Amino acid sequence: MKPANKVPGGKILVIKLSAVGDFVLALPAFERIRAAHPGAKITLLTTPPFEGLAKSSPFFDHIETDGRPRGPAAWLGLVSRLRGARYDRIYDLQNNDRTNAYFQALRPNPPPWSGVAMGCSLPHRNPARMTMHALERQAEQLRDAGIWPDAPILPLTAAPPDISWILNKAPAARPAARPSAMPNARPPVLLVPGSSAHRPEKRWPIDHYARLAQALQADGLDIVIVGGLQESELARAIQRRAPRARDQTGRTDFTQIATLGARASLAVGNDTGPMHLIAAAGAPTISLFSSASDPSLSGPRGYVTVFQADDLKDVSVETVLATARGLVASGTGS
Repeated sequence: MKPANKVPGGKILVIKLSAVGDFVLALPAFERIRAAHPGAKITLLTTPPFEGLAKSSPFFDHIETDGRPRGPAAWLGLVSRLRGARYDRIYDLQNNDRTNAYFQALRPNPPPWSGVAMGCSLPHRNPARMTMHALERQAEQLRDAGIWPDAPILPLTAAPPDISWILNKAPAARPAARPSAMPNARPPVLLVPGSSAHRPEKRWPIDHYARLAQALQADGLDIVIVGGLQESELARAIQRRAPRARDQTGRTDFTQIATLGARASLAVGNDTGPMHLIAAAGAPTISLFSSASDPSLSGPRGYVTVFQADDLKDVSVETVLATARGLVASGTGS
């Protein structure tokens, strides 16, 4: 990445509140903001799930986690704190109704604000911004703010997130998963069978994952299942067909997931946050999308193959297995 145009230091606020995948896709923007303000004190306004990851990053001096206050008193308290901080510039990378309301609440003298809030001084001007992938959309927003000037006008293509700083901090003494149960196994295959609990349409059928795991295990591959604790039942369903598969659901933090991705020969998963970390870590990735979301707008970036169908049950195990075997055989990422 080329150096950003440097602007005066002072106090900078970055706003990013949302889910794991969105947060990972914002990492290049965080990096660019840090490069553009080398002497500044940069604060991130976010939510509790991202506090640890943000604190371990090289991009921020201070983390605030009340970006989604509950109730009028908390909302007024946040606005009062934002006003009292007297930020020299605010980068809104969330750009939703909530953060637009924060901007309006800072009138009549809001700080210079990069985003889409009506009346802000550093607007992202592209009316088609929501047809862009998140990486390019944020790069263009920062170009309009004057700190990503080397980004071409068209076509604008941003590099995948660089998470080397996460991998460099992975403690060698704390393994991301217990040793393989299979002697002389190749680097593991990661399966990510979950997604948001309220979005079942974004999940490839668990029986498909189980059959895929069974076939890959028969090929001599070590299977590791990753996800939240609430997805442990999905892991058990896979283990009924692939009994040597290792269940790491609920046992991995962001750093451990990234470390697993860096060591994996392959990852297969739904449209869910951990897939962004795994792909950014370098794992050859098969990402499964239903019509509920658009990979051209929010898909993981890296060495990624996308399969999409209106209904994910129509993506066959045989199709995914053939691609998986090809990726493993190529040795990419191992």
